Amino acid sequence: MRDAVLVKIYADRFPRFVLQAVSDLLVVAWVYAWIRAALWLHDQVEKLGVPGQKLEGAGSALSANLADAGSKVGRVPLVGDELTSPFEKAAGAAQAVAEAGQAQQEVVGNLALALAVITAVVPILFVVLLWLPLRVRWIRRASAAARVRRAPAGRDLLALRALATQPLSKLAKLGPDVAESWRSGDESTVDALAALELKGLGLRQR
Repeated sequence: MRDAVLVKIYADRFPRFVLQAVSDLLVVAWVYAWIRAALWLHDQVEKLGVPGQKLEGAGSALSANLADAGSKVGRVPLVGDELTSPFEKAAGAAQAVAEAGQAQQEVVGNLALALAVITAVVPILFVVLLWLPLRVRWIRRASAAARVRRAPAGRDLLALRALATQPLSKLAKLGPDVAESWRSGDESTVDALAALELKGLGLRQR
């Protein structure tokens, strides 16, 4: 029952297991390194927005002060309205400076995000698209082989798979008439072919 739901993540045999474990660790390290690099680049580019922050703060403060001064001058009898106009214009100009600083921060923020995403996504996708299909393909094949390796019919399927996919040089080592022996149902030949297929996947016969 356990083999019926078995999913093989790693091989049973030492050389294949080590290669798989090392490759998985390298992929994880690669992904982590590029994410860290992307975050570092994002922080560095974000620093370019500091002048915009200062510009926004100075413009907002100046606009508020000029508006406050204009409101006070406006209380002067007779000439208050005339004196208020220059202050209002100056306050508007200061506010425009603050908005320019805010816009500069938005541009820098968008640039930082775009560069960080490109820095992380491109190298990660490059490796994952090469590594993941091969890894998934092995998991599917090894899991299927592990589920059937104990059953008599599964042993025959593994032998047939070996005849169809294993290199001729390996098949020849089992004997010159390996195909005929398999067709005649020779137990030792079927066992040898099944073992060859399992070994090719890094699995043991159980």
